[in-house]
Amino acid sequence: MQRLSDPPYLAFPFRIGAKGARTSTRARHVREQIEQVLFTNPNERVFRPEFGAGVKKLIFEPNGSALWEVTRKRLMSSLAEALQGEVDPRTLEVNVRGEGEKLIIDIAYNLATIGQTEKHAFVVG
Repeated sequence: MQRLSDPPYLAFPFRIGAKGARTSTRARHVREQIEQVLFTNPNERVFRPEFGAGVKKLIFEPNGSALWEVTRKRLMSSLAEALQGEVDPRTLEVNVRGEGEKLIIDIAYNLATIGQTEKHAFVVG
């Protein structure tokens, strides 16, 4: 039996399996939303031009503390808006650091309805 606090969501990217459209849990759905924000370029979506952080473009920028801080602030703003209602905004943490030519983005948060803590690391580059 599916609980109302953790209903099924359509998986991203959308795909069809043997039993119909694939679904995700709430925790997986929020991670998929984060991936959409990180890897969607601003102005890529026609009806939401402000959506997305476009972190793949950052691989051509000098990898240093100035880039990390600007990226962290941009991601905090974008993620707070995109995850509204799913994530407790007081628990959203974003850290950006470099490792060689790679940019590493650590994101931690609590799921608002079920109080579960999630942590993810994304590597760009």
